[in-house]
Amino acid sequence: MPDRLIIKPFNPVFLVLFLLLAALLVGSAILLRRKSLRTRGLVLAVVMLVNFVFYWYYKAMLSMDTAYSVICEEAGKGAFTWWVELPFHLCNVNMILIPIAATTRWRPLCSFCFFLAPLGAFMALAMPGIGFEAYSIFLPRMYGYYITHMLIFFGGVALSAYGIYRPRFRDFPFTLLTTFGVALFAFSVSELLRVTHLADHANYFFTVESEGNAVLGICYRLIPLPFLYLIPCTLILLPYMTLVTLGFWLYDRLHKTPEKAE
Repeated sequence: MPDRLIIKPFNPVFLVLFLLLAALLVGSAILLRRKSLRTRGLVLAVVMLVNFVFYWYYKAMLSMDTAYSVICEEAGKGAFTWWVELPFHLCNVNMILIPIAATTRWRPLCSFCFFLAPLGAFMALAMPGIGFEAYSIFLPRMYGYYITHMLIFFGGVALSAYGIYRPRFRDFPFTLLTTFGVALFAFSVSELLRVTHLADHANYFFTVESEGNAVLGICYRLIPLPFLYLIPCTLILLPYMTLVTLGFWLYDRLHKTPEKAE
């Protein structure tokens, strides 16, 4: 394949896809601005459910990708197995929860999805896992990986862009508590799969090891213990949540925007 079709973080192909994603987000928000919150929530839920179906197609293609299995084995991760491809990573969990948040508009759930979906998806796109960087975008595993993660990023941001949720500082405790709970669940699943030898390399939510991720690798060097090494990640999460929420707060103050989405 020509070099211009190779995708890796922030190269031209990557940036074009992100521009298309931004256009989809802005365009859909404009088209839906006069629709009811219920309609906007249903539209977002449908988008995420379509992404969920596509996710399984992408994983089915991945299961038949012998080159990917070889890459993983050479990296010490083991060949493809469905036990490590279940939707228990942070992005996958958000993919499942965003439709519920969008349709119920339950504030605590919206908060978790709004803050964690874009952050988790962006980190996955900026620091792709083994076998997902510097290959042609036309490989099923590549367009599957990038499309699913970009749509998860879209879903989290759309909660605000569609007027379903507006972040507030009071949302922080539940968001942090939910993040801890989801991570603990993912760690428990990973450990169970490892202990039973159903998947010796299970690492949902990266709770067992960093798998070469640059940011998580720093955390693991600070606390070289499974699950507990994620504690320093709050040094990323809290400032990120604060900056985003502060931006909304300042905008509301300057424009005297009432809080519509509760």
